[in-house]
Amino acid sequence: MGIVRNGILGGFRKKVGNVSGAFFRDLNVIKTLPRPSGKAPTQLQVNQRIKFGLVTSFLSLLSDLIDTGFQPDAKSASPMNQAVSYHLKEAVIGIAPDFSIDYTKLRFSRGKLNVPYLYDVEPVAGAELKFTWSEDGIDSKHKDGTDMINVVAYEPLTNRFVMLTGAEERSALEFSLQLPPDLVGAEVYCYFSFTSFKKKGLHSKSVYVKKVVVV
Repeated sequence: MGIVRNGILGGFRKKVGNVSGAFFRDLNVIKTLPRPSGKAPTQLQVNQRIKFGLVTSFLSLLSDLIDTGFQPDAKSASPMNQAVSYHLKEAVIGIAPDFSIDYTKLRFSRGKLNVPYLYDVEPVAGAELKFTWSEDGIDSKHKDGTDMINVVAYEPLTNRFVMLTGAEERSALEFSLQLPPDLVGAEVYCYFSFTSFKKKGLHSKSVYVKKVVVV
């Protein structure tokens, strides 16, 4: 049922007959409802739907990080929509219908904060991952010792992420992420990003470091 807000000449919301109304960017918008199509989808459309389902399912596990790591853009695309668009273009591999995600292309953040020139991660006995990174000179508007590192590890066999935001200051130059003991022997993909402590909404791009075996 449609709802008239400002009299008979005003805009309305929801459906009335075969049209729907909405308020978008300070305008009352009326559009016809799409007609159902009796055509079977093309193979290209089927492939795109498979890819879309694969990407959205995968990224849903990282929604909190993406909501903060991807800022809304000038076109009003949501952080998740931006992330989905990037991964559809850059991170889907394989031949239909066996598509998969290239985990080395995973991105959960982007921004202007500097990424260290040198970085690494090594497994430590007891199911730990030791992240290390270089200091890279004096602080600037795009780098500060108080920037906080966000660390992520992904284990594909169980489709599990282990992550910690605001784990340690950039100035510490290292941080050890504790993983669940049952991941010992598993291969995990490791990533990090930085978030400014002083400037709200300022992030670095997320970085894939490498794949390691948990010990």
